[in-house]
Amino acid sequence: MVISREDIRNVAIVAHVDHGKTTLVDELLKQSGVFRENQEVGERIMDSNDIEKERGITILSKNTAVYYKGTKINIIDTPGHADFSGEVERVLKMVNGIILVVDAFEGVMPQTKFVLRKALDLDLPVIVCVNKIDRPEARPDEVIDEVLELFMDLDASDEQLEFPYVYASAKAGYAVLQMEDGPENMTPLFETILNYIPAPTGDPDAETQVLISTIDYNEYVGRIGIGKVDNGKLKVNQEAVVVNHHNPDRKAKVRISKLYEFDGLNKVDVAESSVGSIVAVSGISDLSIGDTICSPENPIAIPFQKIEEPTIAMNFMVNDSPLAGQEGKFVTSRQIRDRLNRELNTDVSLRVEDTDSTDSFKVSGRGELHLSVLIENMRREGYEFAVSKAEVLYHKDQNGKTLEPIEVAYIDVPDEYTGVVIEKLSQRKGELQNMSSVNGGYTRLEFLIPSRGLIGYRGDFLTDTRGNGIINTAFKEYAPYKGDISYRPNGSLISFETGESVTYGLFSAQERGTLFIGAGEKVYAGMVIGQNAKAEDIEVNVCKTKHLTNTRSSGADDSLKLSPPTILSQEQALDYINTDELLEITPKSLRIRKKILDHRMRKRAAAKG
Repeated sequence: MVISREDIRNVAIVAHVDHGKTTLVDELLKQSGVFRENQEVGERIMDSNDIEKERGITILSKNTAVYYKGTKINIIDTPGHADFSGEVERVLKMVNGIILVVDAFEGVMPQTKFVLRKALDLDLPVIVCVNKIDRPEARPDEVIDEVLELFMDLDASDEQLEFPYVYASAKAGYAVLQMEDGPENMTPLFETILNYIPAPTGDPDAETQVLISTIDYNEYVGRIGIGKVDNGKLKVNQEAVVVNHHNPDRKAKVRISKLYEFDGLNKVDVAESSVGSIVAVSGISDLSIGDTICSPENPIAIPFQKIEEPTIAMNFMVNDSPLAGQEGKFVTSRQIRDRLNRELNTDVSLRVEDTDSTDSFKVSGRGELHLSVLIENMRREGYEFAVSKAEVLYHKDQNGKTLEPIEVAYIDVPDEYTGVVIEKLSQRKGELQNMSSVNGGYTRLEFLIPSRGLIGYRGDFLTDTRGNGIINTAFKEYAPYKGDISYRPNGSLISFETGESVTYGLFSAQERGTLFIGAGEKVYAGMVIGQNAKAEDIEVNVCKTKHLTNTRSSGADDSLKLSPPTILSQEQALDYINTDELLEITPKSLRIRKKILDHRMRKRAAAKG
């Protein structure tokens, strides 16, 4: 008999990046009494890893649970960035409704559209939360109209168009149903969740069915599968079978050794869970997203949408530069392979393949940010390796024509910079689809552009718009190849010999372009030490010292004035490197280098190429 679990609500919080989801979850946690009265609580508690805290973005979806009026509300905080949208698609299978958070100033953004479309396709009810209403330039009523238009654009049903909405300031800790209501606390949002998000339903007496929607990983217990009990009960020590909708041959016999539910920020051991509960299961070594845990008597897999394919790839390889092994703890191909395979435990949008070389692995992901976060994590863990320039993954159609990934780029820029942005993106095969004015002297541009046209563009974009532009992208489709793009108009300044950079050598080199290094740094032949002002690569000797004579002393070098070097961040360096270059990554240093270090062999390869 199908029942409704009125004591549970399962809800996902979705939004465009930086619209305040994680801060909102923090407030719901604080106001539901999860923390002790005197407990020190930081900001954005849900963003647990260092990179999430530093960049202010959510990368992995997080589960938590709060209690309100005796009802357990399971909340899933999801990523807002397009590169991690694979996470969003999956967690929506666990919930019975969503809270769509929209910034009261920025309004509807690309990722708002993406996550809303997924929710409407699954027929999930939506609560709209207009956040940041205390911003001086907030325009909450206009934003509600924009959201309504978005629902209509996405062909929402009549019931879906009747969405409830609340106004909130997550930072100040309150929500209101009407703008004129006095701000107090989050109670209006809690009440709206209880009233509008349906309770989960299922048959507690049927055979067990639990769809695994997220994978966590813990070094002590291994893989942890997280999913919702759709039917039946799940108990510790229960015999079960793991099946998969997309893999009919999969039938693995398992025993449930550990079972958890969520309470606040913790996982709590339970002996049994019933219909509608969100649970975590450990002790099944090869459990993966999309698997269904079933009773052996009736092993029927729950349908599950396939994960979207990666669109971009780069090679991760053993560092073979003259400075290799001096700064990293993990440097061998076996250590790099093990670390990449470990990442596959939790990141289903990632692919790792062997290449012709045992020292190189092809790693594919959903975008530059997706791969750069992995690189940064590995670097912090003590890994040393080199990566190639990101390249897009092409497909072939039935007639053998090459297809490439196309993205929609939404760009908000101050009016005076629209010309330069349009010009740059047109050079990169971007096609302007739409142009409109937005509040505060900004223009919104909408482009269709090949994914490879965006590689290396973000650095230029920040420079061209003096850091005032916002660019957001979302994958659209595979379309016929748009023609060649020249990535970089400038050549590189390449070190001619191995040694230590000195002021005298750098002073001569800086007349040729922009330097990436200062004096007293280790360099080697074939290392890129700057950008040439012209199109070709040139070699410079930055280790060259002045010949001493009776009348000239070495102290004369002190009077030479060097311009401060341009220090590239990891993202900028990944953007900057050309197809014949690599980025050497160690826990302490980032160095750009040519793939072929020897200048004679480089010339031979160029002549053949």
